[in-house]
Amino acid sequence: MREIRALVDPLVARGVLLAKETVQLYEDVQEFWVADDAGRVVGCGAVHVMWEDLAEVRTLVVDDAVRGRGVGGRLLRRLLETAAELGVRRVFTLTFEVDFFRRHGFEPIGEAPSVEPDVYAELLRSFDVGVAEFLDLEQVKPNTLGNTRMLTVLPGAA
Repeated sequence: MREIRALVDPLVARGVLLAKETVQLYEDVQEFWVADDAGRVVGCGAVHVMWEDLAEVRTLVVDDAVRGRGVGGRLLRRLLETAAELGVRRVFTLTFEVDFFRRHGFEPIGEAPSVEPDVYAELLRSFDVGVAEFLDLEQVKPNTLGNTRMLTVLPGAA
């Protein structure tokens, strides 16, 4: 977790990622996949299930030393495979890296993906900041200005 923290903190400082307490990273450890190079973590990413048919790719980070070598793409593919294995059909992200996600099948969307009103009401009960981002709630707007909402539907999904 220390190596994930070291990858994430510079992007939080630049306003690219939302800040997360270390305890939250530990609570979410089962959602993470990491890429390593000679035993050193050089990338990470998480897939967070939000509802039965919806998940979010979050905290996808690659060390600058290995950027351009396909590490991010491999991590993203693994996160999408994990989402599919969990039965999720739609995967959402909020990102500044529009071109990267577009190359991997995501498309920009104007607003949060639609969910049924009863699902929306359930999601409002979540304390998760990512869910608040998804719902476009006012409390996260200062942290998400300039990001692009993107969505992909996994192959084989109806």
